[in-house]
Amino acid sequence: MTAIDEAITRAHHEEWARVVASLTKRFGDLDIAEDAAAEAFAIAVERWPADGVPPNPGAWLTTTANRKAIDRIRRENKRDDKHQEAHALYDDNPAEPLGAVDDDRLRLIFTCCHPALAMESRMALTLRMVGGLTVPEIARAFLVQETAIGQRITRAKAKIKAARIPYRVPSADDLPTRVSGVLAVLYLVFNEGYLASGADTDPVRAELTAEAIRLTRLIRVLLPADGEVAGLLALMLLIEARRDARVSGGGELVTLDEQDRTGWDTTLIAEGHELMRERLASGLAPGRYQILAAINAVHTSVQDARDTDWSQVVALYDQLVRLDASPIVALNRAVAVAELDGPNVALAAVDDLDASLAGYHPYHATRADLLRRLGRAAEARAAYDRSIELAGNTAEIAYLTRRRDELG
Repeated sequence: MTAIDEAITRAHHEEWARVVASLTKRFGDLDIAEDAAAEAFAIAVERWPADGVPPNPGAWLTTTANRKAIDRIRRENKRDDKHQEAHALYDDNPAEPLGAVDDDRLRLIFTCCHPALAMESRMALTLRMVGGLTVPEIARAFLVQETAIGQRITRAKAKIKAARIPYRVPSADDLPTRVSGVLAVLYLVFNEGYLASGADTDPVRAELTAEAIRLTRLIRVLLPADGEVAGLLALMLLIEARRDARVSGGGELVTLDEQDRTGWDTTLIAEGHELMRERLASGLAPGRYQILAAINAVHTSVQDARDTDWSQVVALYDQLVRLDASPIVALNRAVAVAELDGPNVALAAVDDLDASLAGYHPYHATRADLLRRLGRAAEARAAYDRSIELAGNTAEIAYLTRRRDELG
């Protein structure tokens, strides 16, 4: 470790808490304080090796973090009084490109996704500090309790401190070792936008899906040969293409088989299909995101849901299970199996997942639909009730309530 690295690491351990406390006191928002402090340290690791360590590193970090906090407040159009108070300190000069990644947010995500941290810990930490998700939203994404997510974030910060992991912006050579964590973060951010999990937000949060797509496009430029980057971008585009058809004018979720496909974005679909053709032509074994994108390509390649090639969808899920044998993948496979082999076969597979997915509302919604198709109305109603109880998305709740009430 060079003298500059040692100075940066020492400053991180000694000044982080003080800078965050100072900004929290000034702006009244812990999230803004932590984000601004993170950006200040990212700038330090880029500039100090070239410019030298400033005479007073703590003051330099505090000043830089203050400017970044003000910048965020301006962007979000919040806390006008604090913005006016600090306006005189704002530096209008644009920041110079930093490291291998020019985009501020993407650079921070790569920086936080340090390979020394366990994957789940780095994802939780990054989603909280950079991705903009709340602890409850992150907990729902991981299907765990909020306290568990809080502990993961705390442990990640503690390990950074105990192991003296330097807060260093990754170089171009570092990107391949960190990209899997970055893609996982962006996928979870996209999913929260695609179908928001909280009751106090819009059912679909277009700002999150748009940001996830924007950042994934940037990674595609940085790592054009990475198949999983292309796969995730294709997956996002094929799902985003259906966004306008997913919620009715009355605020109710519209399922894939009921959507008006003339309302789908054909430009996004064409781009997603082209990315998948490129990956298929490469001859390389596909990864998880590429297979998920291929499944969505099957759905978006027909104009009528009745023409869906369910045998191909099941075959793709069989391939995915070999890479990711998670209960959620098994649940989604069962949905496809119901179309191919009937609801009885699918229900047997779904019931085997009860121990793993008892607190996951799509599990109960899937079960309810299968029971409804089998004419077992009383059991279907109970499953709908449980799904409604667990769901947070208002459009989903409206849809599930209607289907339950149609049982009579």
